[in-house]
Amino acid sequence: MKFKVLGIFLGIFLGWAGVGQAHFLVLLPSDELVAQPQVLRFDILFTHPMEQGPVMEMALPVQFAVVKGGKQQDLRSLLQPIKLQGKTAYAAQYSVQKPGDHIFFMEPAPYWEPAEQKMIVHYTKVVVDSMGAADSWAQPVDLPVEIEPLVRPYGLWTGNLFQGIVRYKGKPLSHAEVEVEYYNKGRKVAIPGDPFVTQVVRADANGVFSYAMPKAGWWGFAALVEGEEQMTAPTGKKVPVELGGLIWVRTREMK
Repeated sequence: MKFKVLGIFLGIFLGWAGVGQAHFLVLLPSDELVAQPQVLRFDILFTHPMEQGPVMEMALPVQFAVVKGGKQQDLRSLLQPIKLQGKTAYAAQYSVQKPGDHIFFMEPAPYWEPAEQKMIVHYTKVVVDSMGAADSWAQPVDLPVEIEPLVRPYGLWTGNLFQGIVRYKGKPLSHAEVEVEYYNKGRKVAIPGDPFVTQVVRADANGVFSYAMPKAGWWGFAALVEGEEQMTAPTGKKVPVELGGLIWVRTREMK
């Protein structure tokens, strides 16, 4: 009986330990609003945003691009590898010269997570408005898993409600689970307990979810789906694949 109770306790403990270990591909520009021609700087890393670590090793992304005016531009040549916590991350600079929404997106190389025995591929995007055009922020990139914003994803005050539709292969994903994390730079926000690390919301039958952002800064939304096809892990075995559709939005304090 003692061993059975101990087993139950360990199962619960390990379950708690797993909470808050959400992986997010961070794709953050130096600004979400561009008033005049300027150079945007990007921080690109794979980590746990609320806990600010650990940083996980990133291979060269499969895609890094921007969609503007309905046209796509390859930006992979702009990626510069850097080291954070001894792991490979990336930086990039992009010169914004014309008005219009710029939808930056990235497809990372598949990441092997040995603790969960699965591969992870998170398709991530962020929208930057240039010179107040606000012309195409809801335009999909047609990623395998994607969050289509129903609220303009910039110009947001703290406390605003963000809504989006989770799409899988272009179709709304009923009752999709969406993880939400704050980019807690400098660890300025205290974490009372594991459930506060990763917020979890569930979409409705039409794939629509909502979340009110309580603090100024960058917020990441990750819709997770189990891929229909397996991948080969570094171990040589076929393993499940976690596909994610992510979007980053920024809120500002009303003063």
